[in-house]
Amino acid sequence: MATINFGGVIEEVVTREEFSLEKARHVLANEIVAVLGYGVQGPAQALNMRENGINVIVGQRVDSPSWSKALEDGWVPGESLFDIEEAVQKGTILQFLLSDAGQIQLWPVVKSHLSPGKMLCFSHGFGITYSDQTGIIPPENVDVVLVAPKGSGTSVRRLFLQGKGINSSYAIHQDVSGNAREKVLALGIAVGSGYLFETDFRKEVYSDLTGERGTLMGAIAGIFEAQYEVLRKQGHSPSEAFNETVEELTQSLMPLVAENGMDWMYGNCSTTAQRGALDWKGKFKAATLPVFESLYSEVASGRETTRVIETCSKPDYREKLNEELTELRSSELWLAGAAVRKLRPG
Repeated sequence: MATINFGGVIEEVVTREEFSLEKARHVLANEIVAVLGYGVQGPAQALNMRENGINVIVGQRVDSPSWSKALEDGWVPGESLFDIEEAVQKGTILQFLLSDAGQIQLWPVVKSHLSPGKMLCFSHGFGITYSDQTGIIPPENVDVVLVAPKGSGTSVRRLFLQGKGINSSYAIHQDVSGNAREKVLALGIAVGSGYLFETDFRKEVYSDLTGERGTLMGAIAGIFEAQYEVLRKQGHSPSEAFNETVEELTQSLMPLVAENGMDWMYGNCSTTAQRGALDWKGKFKAATLPVFESLYSEVASGRETTRVIETCSKPDYREKLNEELTELRSSELWLAGAAVRKLRPG
């Protein structure tokens, strides 16, 4: 364990120095890791583990688009690619990576094959935390853990291929074997984590749902739209409005924040930009803090979960989602973005 000082708060994390890939391979040497679902996180985690020398199989609905994707990625039917029920039977560690709605739907199948000695691993605390709504209550004779990469499957895979690692949280819900911690850390290293920090299922899902709806996706998309709209109404061109709203942030400023922090980014901008940012930061915090407090309350109460389950479980959800995404893609803001991306050098 590495001890890190986070601004006066001491936290213990696990890095690849303390828990090496060689150790992870040793811990998982006699395991068959069945990755259930090949949609968002499944491909990245399965491919990373395979390339790290872990015995991995994939379980996916036969003849689905994700099944075709698994074939393209080199998974072989009957050898390393199976329908979900057969993968559940064969696996000793089950990486339950279906969507939250998909987990609810297929939980009876998974539960029926959770024999003593197996481990059930999640990458999201949703199903367990909101078990009164999902019905996902594991039997008491299996280990139940969580490894949650802090990024999309695309980022998990991309950082792995770059020789880097994505930060991940881990949690232990049930430790029947007495070896759950060692196994979950091994899984975390095997899927490509740079370092792992401990949490619990409830905190993971509360922070995750808040983040996705907040600064990671929902809030930033809304702020983009608001600023772009103001600039366009004041006569600025689409190119100017998009570059000042999105392009400069994503291509120039956020990489500086990622490199050395917000203060360093401020320090590498003009004094006019520094002064304006510092003066207006408090106003934006005051305006959005009540929204974030309301958001967290909705998540903690389970009301947000109810909306998600009801909406995502509808048979026409994918069709409606595509309509929403098409509307987003067709807006002037993101049409401008598509045009700007084509103009980037190289």
